[in-house]
Amino acid sequence: MEILITAFLLGLMGSFHCIGMCGPIALSLPLRGVNVTQKITGGLLYNLGRATTYAVMGGLFGLIGKSFSMIGFQQWTSVIIGSFMIASVLFPLLFKTPKLINTDFFAIPLRRAIQQLFKERSSKGLFLIGIGNGLLPCGLVYLAIAGAIGAASLSLGMAFMVLFGLGTIPMMMLISLIGNFVTVSIRNKMNKVVPYLVVVIGVIFILRGLTLGIPYLSPPKEKLTPDSHQTIANQPTTSDALKNACCEPNNDTGKVPNAK
Repeated sequence: MEILITAFLLGLMGSFHCIGMCGPIALSLPLRGVNVTQKITGGLLYNLGRATTYAVMGGLFGLIGKSFSMIGFQQWTSVIIGSFMIASVLFPLLFKTPKLINTDFFAIPLRRAIQQLFKERSSKGLFLIGIGNGLLPCGLVYLAIAGAIGAASLSLGMAFMVLFGLGTIPMMMLISLIGNFVTVSIRNKMNKVVPYLVVVIGVIFILRGLTLGIPYLSPPKEKLTPDSHQTIANQPTTSDALKNACCEPNNDTGKVPNAK
């Protein structure tokens, strides 16, 4: 539960960062010339599109995390994800180097497709703009994806990313409806909170992986073990089954007598 709460807070605090990255798209949404109700509806459709993309991504990466847990690596996965989050804050110089992976081959065509959708001026177009926006490369989204992997579950991965997306909606809605009312000074102050929140999330993931038995925060190892593994581990052997049966083989004949 704590992880899901921090996912929402990461989106809420990180939305001030989103103003610089996604703000131009939100400001340019084809909502002008319509009444307030239509503007709100259009803004919700756009943000619902983003949330849908995040949900799908969360489910996919949650399954990747689950695959690690099925082979017994969930604890290490959680610890590694948490360590990565903390490192992204403590060693920012590592992330100022030239990009190891060039995303232009994907981002440029995607931006062009989004630009074409602006010409439609329709509800469907607004929803698709949001879906495309959610696919654009973003460091904050990458951190949320890391959280979805660490959740090691389809449902938890989706929930993590959806709550992250919901956290960004209030600010993005306001931007699309009334324009950029947030000054650079306010943005800088709020952005300073994000690294602390990322560290907190990282610590939570590390504690979760250490299985210290702390309620709600660091569950015992058996709680992290997939149900299928627990079922197999707890299955009685053939000899145990015979001992616990209502009848036992006759020591002389080896035959099972009639039950009383």
